[in-house]
Amino acid sequence: MIKCHLARLMGEHKMKVVDVARETGLNRNTITLLYKETAQRIDFETIEKLCDLFQCRVEDLLEKV
Repeated sequence: MIKCHLARLMGEHKMKVVDVARETGLNRNTITLLYKETAQRIDFETIEKLCDLFQCRVEDLLEKV
């Protein structure tokens, strides 16, 4: 199972879904699915944009448990 830490990162940076969407240009629905950990897939471009925004590595965003 892959766990997404987007909710934690957003909380640490005090950001809302709309803030992440505005900063990254990603669709709000995509961010919401990742936030709630209900997404079935994720594009490399999405991962890159989120890692750039939060200045983190892929393993800080996604974890295999």
